[in-house]
Amino acid sequence: MDIAANLKMIQHRIVAVCERAGRDPATVTLMAVSKTHPPEMVQAAANAGITHFGENKVQEAKSKIPQCSGKLRWHFIGHLQSNKARDAVELFEMIQSVDSLPLAQEINKRCEQAGKRMPILLEVNLAGEASKFGYAPERLLAELTDLNALPRLEVQGLMTVPPWKPVAEQVRPFFREARELKQRCEDALGAPLPQLSMGMSGDFEVAIEEGATVVRVGTALFGERARRPSQ
Repeated sequence: MDIAANLKMIQHRIVAVCERAGRDPATVTLMAVSKTHPPEMVQAAANAGITHFGENKVQEAKSKIPQCSGKLRWHFIGHLQSNKARDAVELFEMIQSVDSLPLAQEINKRCEQAGKRMPILLEVNLAGEASKFGYAPERLLAELTDLNALPRLEVQGLMTVPPWKPVAEQVRPFFREARELKQRCEDALGAPLPQLSMGMSGDFEVAIEEGATVVRVGTALFGERARRPSQ
């Protein structure tokens, strides 16, 4: 797997879509989704120029992050259970998947204990998929003031994982809805929310056209994840 070559191709695609959309490529952060990939592959991606990495499971990150360069920037992007909040606060510089007020309150408590502030993104489930976590839009708006009042948390924007579609263009309505929901949140708070994390290997170009500031790319960078043989 030539990670450096893959990265160059992804970067070329980001530049091209930003030109089409009239955006500065510097406004888009490429995040490598490193779940299930060993520290050696993380290091190869870092050597190629990646600085931001996303992990989905606290336990995996707890063993992996200490084996990697201390200069890397780690975000948590998976579903976070409250009993893992303390570890998440210690390991990550941002939690992108806050999906309830009780979870946010637990993260805030752990930040107080650690003497730390935590930037967060609020995960939204725009299609109402039962298999996915995340706020329904109206519930998010109802809890937004309380979320923003937590003293140790910095609400910086939204994150979403839209339904899988065979054609990237079919996901555009969900990305557009996320952008519009972020605007509604900004209007409610009277303050800008600079981050919108959406788009993965198969659809990140459409996400950028709709305003993504962070795209989370795994397969296009690292290749398909290894599957365990059936028992």
